[in-house]
Parts: sequence; C-alpha cells; structure tokens
Amino acid sequence: MAANIPTNAPVHGTPTVPHIEHDEHLHHDEHHEQSFLTKYVFSQDHKVIAKQFLITGIFWAILGGALSSLFRIQLGWPESTMSWLTPVLGKWVEAGKLNPEFYLALVTMHGTIMVFFVLTAGLSGTFSNFLIPLQVGARDMASGFMNMLSYWFFFASSIIMFVSIFLETGPASAGWTIYPPLSALPQAIPGSGAGMTLWLVSMALFIISQLLGGVNYITTVINLRTRGMSMSKLPLTIWSFFLTAVLGLLSFPVLFSAALLLIFDRSFGTSFFLSDIYIAGQALSNTGGSPILFQHLFWFLGHPEVYIVIMPAMGMVSEILATNSRKPIFGYRAMIGSLLGISLLSFVVWAHHMFVTGMNPFLGSVFMFLTLIIAVPSGVKVFNWLATLWRGNIRFTTAMLFSIGFVSLFISGGLTGIVLGNAALDIQMHNTYFVVAHFHLVMGSSAFFGLFAGVYHWFPKMFGRMLDEKLGYVHFWLTFIGVYLVFMPMHYVGIAGFPRRYYAFTGFDSFSQFADLNKFISAAAIFAFLGQFIFIFNFFYSIWRGRRATENPWNSNTLEWTTPINPGHGNWPGAIPAVHRWPYDYSKPGAEKDFIPQNVPYSQTQSSNLPNEREMAE
Repeated sequence: MAANIPTNAPVHGTPTVPHIEHDEHLHHDEHHEQSFLTKYVFSQDHKVIAKQFLITGIFWAILGGALSSLFRIQLGWPESTMSWLTPVLGKWVEAGKLNPEFYLALVTMHGTIMVFFVLTAGLSGTFSNFLIPLQVGARDMASGFMNMLSYWFFFASSIIMFVSIFLETGPASAGWTIYPPLSALPQAIPGSGAGMTLWLVSMALFIISQLLGGVNYITTVINLRTRGMSMSKLPLTIWSFFLTAVLGLLSFPVLFSAALLLIFDRSFGTSFFLSDIYIAGQALSNTGGSPILFQHLFWFLGHPEVYIVIMPAMGMVSEILATNSRKPIFGYRAMIGSLLGISLLSFVVWAHHMFVTGMNPFLGSVFMFLTLIIAVPSGVKVFNWLATLWRGNIRFTTAMLFSIGFVSLFISGGLTGIVLGNAALDIQMHNTYFVVAHFHLVMGSSAFFGLFAGVYHWFPKMFGRMLDEKLGYVHFWLTFIGVYLVFMPMHYVGIAGFPRRYYAFTGFDSFSQFADLNKFISAAAIFAFLGQFIFIFNFFYSIWRGRRATENPWNSNTLEWTTPINPGHGNWPGAIPAVHRWPYDYSKPGAEKDFIPQNVPYSQTQSSNLPNEREMAE
C-alpha cells in the first residue's frame, strides 16, 4: 500500500520521482516552539479546536440533560415535595413545589442548549473542524485564525448563556423559540427581563461563531483539496459538512436580524413585533408590529437548522455504515443528490411550523406539499443505508451500533413527520406532546446517535487511543432502549391531547388516566440521562488510559487514516498524499485486501481494476 504519495504525483498511474515540499508547508511544529496557551488554548490547529468544541459540547449536554430531568420530575410527580432540590434551586422551590415560572425557564434553556450549543456547535463544530482538512488532504483550515475565533465566540456565548441561568429574576422564559410578546416586553414576566437580554446577546455571539466557521469550511473544501481529490471523490462526510455550512451561512443571518429587531423592540421603543398589547389592563403605545413576522424570521432559520443538526450525522453514518459493512456505499451519487435536494427544500418549508397562525389555507397547502416532497430525498437516504447493510459483512462496533440506531430513529421520527406535515392533522396536534416526541426522535435523538457514532469511530484519530467497546455496548443499549421508552409513549399521550409546556396536569380530569404513563416517561428519561455517564467516564478515562490505537484501526479508505497516529499541526509530516479513487472501495473483487485506500493508485491494484480503471492504471 502506498502510504504517502507526493503532491506532484500524477492523479492516475505510477507516481514520478518524489518531490519534497517547501519548508513552510511541512510540519509546522518543527519551526517554532508553542507555549501551552498557543498550543492548547488559543490554538489555530483544527484538531485542537475540534476537541475544544467537543468538550464544551459535552459540558452543555450534561447541563441540558440535567435541566430536562428536573422538569420531567415535575411532570411525573407534580404532587410530590421537591424540598430536596432547594440547595440547588434556592428560591425557585417554594413551599416544596417548583416555581411555575422557573419550569418554563427550564424548558427554554433545555431547548436552547440542546439545539444550538450541543447539536449545532458541539456536533458540526467538532467534526467539520476535525475531518474536513484530514479528509480533503489539507494542512489545516483555510484560516486558522478565523477558526480559533469561531471557537472563542462560541465560548463567550456559552459563558453569557451560563451566567443567565443564575440571575435573580431567572433565565429567559419565552420558550426556545422566544416568541414575542414574552420575549419583546421586559416587564411581561420575570424571565422576560435580564435573562432574555443575555439570551439575545449570547445568541448573537453564537451566530457570529457559526458564520466564521461556515466560511472556513466552505473555503477549505473548495480551495484546499489535495491533488486528485475532485468533488466526485469526496467522502459523504465532507459533502454533508460542506452543505451544512452553506445552510448555516444562508439562514443564520436571518435569525441574527430577528434578534436585532427584538432588541430594538425591547430597548428602543420600536414596534416590529408588537401591536395592541395590554398589561394589567393598561394599553401599551406599541402599534403596527406583528408577532407573526418574528415567527417567519425565526423559522426561516429554524427549519434549515433541523438539517444543520442532522446532515453532519447523515454524512458520518454513511461513512461508518460502509466501513463496517465492508461494502461500497449504495448509490453514492444518489446520496449526494439527496443531500442537495434536502438542502434546497429546507429553505421553502419553514411555514409548516406555522399552520396554526391563521395563514391562508391555500398558502398552507403549498407548504404542506413542499413538506411532503422533502420526504423523498430523506427516503432515498434511508433506502441506500439499508441497501448498504444488506448482505454486508457487518462488524458490530459501537460506532456501527449507534449508526444503525440512527437509521432506526430517523425512520421512526420521519414517519411521524409525514403526519405533522399534513396541515389538517398538524392543527389538531400542534401544541401536544406528539410534536415533542416527533422532533426529539427525528432531530434530537438521531443527531445524538450520529454524534456518538462519530466519537466512537474517530476517537482513535483524535486522541491516539481506543474507547472501551464493552462500555460502549452498554452505553448504546441503555440509550437506545431509553430513547424509545421515552418518546414512543409520548406520541400516544400527544394523540390523547396532552398539551406541551404545561407545568402540571393534575387540574384536568381528562388527563388523570395518563398519570402513570407520564411517570413512566419521566422515569425512562432519567434512566436514559444517567446512562450517558457511562459514556462520560469512558471518554475521559480513555483519553489517558485507553488502549493505544493503531494507524488505521478500522481498515478505512479515507485520507485521515494515512496520517500518523497522533498527527501534529500540519497533519502529514511529509508530502500530502494524492488521491486516485473514490473512498468506498471495500471488498472489491480481485483485491488482496477488503479495502483499498484513496491514495493507492490503480497501477498497484491491477487484479481488481474494472475496465474503465485499467485505462487509468496505464
């Protein structure tokens, strides 16, 4: 196997005399000593920045999961005393009961943390940073400085959001969608005050972080691919990261504008989103605004955000399924086409979140039609994943289990999405737990499974050590079973009419028959959350004590496995390998091994070359 093909080697055929790159392109660490701060804190190495995103995301995931456990305790056992939480929550526990306003704040912060800080920054920030240069054959991102700034804007955003939780008046309490007027009037409720202001400032910094990262990802993929790495030879991971960055670059500025206009309404007396508001019987002076305008702006980001969260997971799952099925990915071009179709359609379906706003029924039917169409490229992906698994020589690594779990959850949640895409049905179930169950399955849990699959698969390249597979199996089964035990019953109570964001259901005789089921959902949610600490232990223990990894532990074809076990800043110590083939040559008839890395020229695989490839070997 040719491990390092010089950059001046021809794309096809036998490489010429090796050429040594100029000093400035070689391993950067050889030229200057880096302090601890410049190497690990204010690093411009994409691999270190990826780890910073990952570990920050893990912190936020623990906090977001803890908040959800608190409000699930309230929902499952609303009549029980919660005095034991007083040392943690202080004044938010009154006479042994959770404060109702703080309950809404818990829901708001849980949604914000999970959607933006974990599944957007933690997932995409980690793997786009880590894999794009390694898989396209680049020394680093196009701009290391911008890359560093993208993390530190995210970190500053995290600090502000974290501080807002401890304000005396409480954190933001308008729901994670921050609909006006609760978010636009500081005097509306305690959570509309300073907590809401800090939420908006934090999100502004977060959006800047995402835009800096997105520009970098797109530029790197377009301009810094190694010799021979055409767009048709990119791994599906890179296609998904690239299109995710495009989505973010086009949609996040719209949320930024909505947040900016909201700040104007809150602080400068404008009325973009306010009109005919009364507080305690007193009419406010605001006229002419529309809260529906805010919903349009929010969901124009909000629906592409669903795919900003899920598409990186789709790409990683495609890579892991092919690697561990020991088969070429089924329908490579169809997979790229479906990613492009999803990206395009994600911009024209946002108003299916707004069927209950009183929109014109004809307009609703247009958005319903487009929503059902977007199921087509999603169905193509599911079919291709299943076809890749079919009759494969499957290796059930932990990463593979989480990838299969991702496909299962994506199918389960996607089917309920077809139900909610129908306007007539959605109007009936819009504010029920059916919607909560749907998006937690198809977006939240699926994306988490993709995140876990990526960590288990690329951990050896990140840290030079292996995660414990036995602990990984336990983590997978506890999580997989826990997720289904939480969200499948939630569909049932949603159909029965359980409204979301309610503090308790004890005041409704019609819901009393579901009290035991609600307790079951809460117990399963806490069970699933506690199961994640197995992963936390495995992750941090294995960084220092895990079994040492080999250079290519999964026998994969992509370029990151041609670097040293612990690559330095610059990734390859010598010349960057050239690319000769697509990344999915697994179990090729006639080949000596069941994998052929991308940097192996066709001249070295004469026994397995197809007719069109024989010409390339000459």
